[in-house]
Amino acid sequence: MAAGAWFDWTTGDLVTEARFQDIQDSIVFIYASDAAANSALTNKVEGTVYFNTTDDVLKFWDGSAWVEISGVDVFALEFLIIAGGGAGGYSTTSAVEASGGGGAGGYLCKFASETSGGGSVTLNSFYVIPSTNYPVSIGAGATGLTYDFNSSNNGFPSYVGSLYASGGGGGGKQYPAARQGGSGGGGGPRYNPDGGSAGDGGSAIYAQGSDGGDHTGTPASAPNAGGGGGGAGATGSNGSSGNGGAGGNGKASSITGSSVTRAGGGGGAGTSSAGSGGTGGGGAGSRGGTATAGTANTGGGGGGTSNTSNPGGSGGSGLVILRYPDTYTITVGAGLTSSTSTSGGFSVTEITAGTDTVSWS
Repeated sequence: MAAGAWFDWTTGDLVTEARFQDIQDSIVFIYASDAAANSALTNKVEGTVYFNTTDDVLKFWDGSAWVEISGVDVFALEFLIIAGGGAGGYSTTSAVEASGGGGAGGYLCKFASETSGGGSVTLNSFYVIPSTNYPVSIGAGATGLTYDFNSSNNGFPSYVGSLYASGGGGGGKQYPAARQGGSGGGGGPRYNPDGGSAGDGGSAIYAQGSDGGDHTGTPASAPNAGGGGGGAGATGSNGSSGNGGAGGNGKASSITGSSVTRAGGGGGAGTSSAGSGGTGGGGAGSRGGTATAGTANTGGGGGGTSNTSNPGGSGGSGLVILRYPDTYTITVGAGLTSSTSTSGGFSVTEITAGTDTVSWS
């Protein structure tokens, strides 16, 4: 038997057997189990619905069995995703050249009232479907160059599903400008045909970081100074009067339960003094020596070098932190290095290296 058509009732209409059957077929019944529903609804039809008071779910009869009525099970994932930091610029021994610091890796954050890198942008929620694999990768920091006049290398991206943080920009050296990245690299002694310098810092990607500082002075003559790499929380400082610019500061997040600052820019080199690294893992620049690398798992930029054959400082590796309701259990692929803690109704998984997938159940 199937339910009949809609009927517009008026005063005096008779409730016939057929019309009463239509009413009954449209009722949401209430039973404690499928067995109880089957015992009571001996004349059920395809589409009959009952509420299961034991499991607190609606079920419908598909013609042969009771099937739960439910929407797609999703939950909002909170996250901090940081890419690998850019390397600081390189300088040869043959000239007085102060290179720029590396930019911090791109910084994506969605937790409480915290904002993403480079300003006050609040990211949209990312919804996870359980039993679905999401690709994850932790970006490596860039390795500083030792062999040419090009700007240094960018860091590598970190990502979770479609959430993609770009690697930090490499610090400027000679001919090309400092590189764009999650945060921009600091400017180096970029040559113009007239012999002047136009060493602008690299630009940042929107909602991921800040621009690098500019180089000042004339290439191949002292004093000149490289700009600091941009950080997640502030632009890199310009080089000034032979003093390398400081790397831009990073941003603090409490997604793990305590406040930690990450994604600082690398300091620029100088012919008089070098710039300090930005708070949050940025490496210091150097004056005639070895520049400092960005700190691992912060996405910090590496420091730049001046008047030396030493390479620029390498960028720090990135990081992924995922926070989710503890009613769900994460499965982390073997290719990822991770740890998970639980407190206050939420689990927090920190992933520090590798490429693989994660899923929840």
